[in-house]
Amino acid sequence: MTAVWDELTGQAEAIAVVEAAASASRFGGSGDSSMTHSWLITGPPGSGRSNLAYAFATALLSPGTPEGDEAARRQVAARTHPDLGVLSTDRVIISIDEVRQLVASSQFSPSLGRYRVMIIEDADRMAERTSNVLLKALEEPPPRTVWILCAPSEADLIPTIRSRARTVRLRVPAVADVADLLVRRDGVDRDIAERAAREAQSHIGMAHRLATNAEARQRRARTLEIALGVGSVSSAVRAAAELLELAGSDARAITDEREADERESVLRSLGIEPGGTVPVALRAQLKSLEEDQKRRATRSLRDGIDRIMVDLLSLFRDILLLQLGVPIEPINARIFPELVAARDRATAASTLATMDAIAQARRRIDSNVSPVLSLEAMLITAIRKDQQ
Repeated sequence: MTAVWDELTGQAEAIAVVEAAASASRFGGSGDSSMTHSWLITGPPGSGRSNLAYAFATALLSPGTPEGDEAARRQVAARTHPDLGVLSTDRVIISIDEVRQLVASSQFSPSLGRYRVMIIEDADRMAERTSNVLLKALEEPPPRTVWILCAPSEADLIPTIRSRARTVRLRVPAVADVADLLVRRDGVDRDIAERAAREAQSHIGMAHRLATNAEARQRRARTLEIALGVGSVSSAVRAAAELLELAGSDARAITDEREADERESVLRSLGIEPGGTVPVALRAQLKSLEEDQKRRATRSLRDGIDRIMVDLLSLFRDILLLQLGVPIEPINARIFPELVAARDRATAASTLATMDAIAQARRRIDSNVSPVLSLEAMLITAIRKDQQ
């Protein structure tokens, strides 16, 4: 049987830390490898923070070896293990009520194993007031409760939480490691896997999507084509609208299937056949689901826009490296002739200004500025810099 850590890639140092802790917890180990009651896993998007958290949880919840037994793996994967508590959200923030419920659940004793494991994905989405609710649980945890928090960096959490958690830092995995994972785990063709891993900039989740979804690859290619084709203010305005539509299409592709499955599951749990009429008394439950899905759609659209921004940054990064004569393989090697042509149309200074404009647009959108206005300003600013 393969170890629970085998699904992770490019994180040997981090795996060694948590694997040693899981082993030490069985034998009363001490020192750097000893078990502690709260952990913080940090790393850039796509590095595998939540994957490591669930692998660690599986090792802690397995009655046998820290490699993880099959029953515990299945239950953790399905989020049905009785000693596992999970808080993840597709919304912009994690609500205080969600954290209160998880904290209350953390007070129970483990029913099957040595520990009760509580995981919070994207812990950086907690406001300070919400974080303080969690802080109380970390200050006085039950003796057999383990908290595992995931966030991009330590700085994304309040200092008092950081000081009570042992940090495990992940790094950006190598493109070759991500490609190997796609080939081994998903059966993807090697060439497609390498292209997807490179264009996703080693973001494991996005690399998987690009490798297994032709439409996602087409949308990304169109994003770069649009950006390279902007040559005037009017074309920048049109390009901004099309980029926003692409982001919406990408977001809908991710959420539509999930939302349909959720609605069917709710109807089934209420004893309603597909296509049947929902009784008035039960409509409140469906309305609650629909409100959750609307909030998720808002977050998904924002994430889709940010993915476009990241792709645009990779495009102009490639152009800048060519302008500076840096001998590094482009992220977007598939369109190398277009990169060379774009290199010759602008200076390195104007390309840097374009990248600054993209970064500023990301900040504006994160501050709830209208996405289309932010995109228009970004593209228009880039044109003005190129025309100087």
